Amino acid sequence: MLRTITLGSCVSVQGHYEKTLPDGRICVRVGERFYSGHPVKPIAKAA
Repeated sequence: MLRTITLGSCVSVQGHYEKTLPDGRICVRVGERFYSGHPVKPIAKAA
């Protein structure tokens, strides 16, 4: 499943979800690299 995370105030990364870390961050994989950051909250679907 693709997930988007933020690495700072203006850097986002989208990759394959790997795991959730104990501090609330998640880890995603992009190719052979792994990134961890805070997940981007999904927006609500329009009715």
